[in-house]
Amino acid sequence: MTKHKLKILITRPEKAGRDLQDCLQQQGYQSYCQPCFDYQDGASLEQLQILQSQLTRPLVIFISVAAVEFANKLMPISLWSTKEVIAVGAATERALKTLGISVLVPAKHNSEGLLVLQPLQNVQAKDVLIVRGDGGRELIAEDLRQRGASVHYFESYRRVWRSFSPEVIKTWHQQQINCILITSNALLEFIVNLIDNSDNYWQEQCLWIVASNRIALKAKEIGISRIINANGANTTAIINALAYEQELSHTK
Repeated sequence: MTKHKLKILITRPEKAGRDLQDCLQQQGYQSYCQPCFDYQDGASLEQLQILQSQLTRPLVIFISVAAVEFANKLMPISLWSTKEVIAVGAATERALKTLGISVLVPAKHNSEGLLVLQPLQNVQAKDVLIVRGDGGRELIAEDLRQRGASVHYFESYRRVWRSFSPEVIKTWHQQQINCILITSNALLEFIVNLIDNSDNYWQEQCLWIVASNRIALKAKEIGISRIINANGANTTAIINALAYEQELSHTK
């Protein structure tokens, strides 16, 4: 039974989207899953073995749950030679702990929060391996290189964007979508590019809940009016942001 007026569009990949939808339903929110991309293998076991042979007990940073899952599928992470394993966020931390990996996670779940962790303060001449998907921010690597680290990437998966016709926007209108969840700038740009420029509803009336201040600033630049920064992409952060929106609507 729904008890909230928001009708939420979830743009995460299929499995993560369905999991979030179940949680939102338990909280009384009506939502619709519209995955905009899928994950595929991004590298081979041979590539991973060659890279590992070149590194000496690196600090290993996992950027996402998908990075963990696809890397572990190639070679169990428990067998990797590492000095320390770091996760950017809580969901990635849980994925690693499920595999029996001891992991460090920053209090602030983003690149900036990660860079203040104690093990990353003295990395002169040390190997750092960043496990991620294709593309993404370069802030972590750039900062650590400035500190003297030898930084390497292993892109364990890649995103394959889905193709949509303009009819999908009509479907969202029919579903009375009035809230969209966005977890990356790439996803924001993809959704905005789907929308007809003459359809002002999405920019002016729809609520956009985004995962970081960086995405919020980008959304504002694009001309989106109603933005809430959840300060995280995990389920708890999203539900807290939705609750905050409900409080705001009740005070108006």
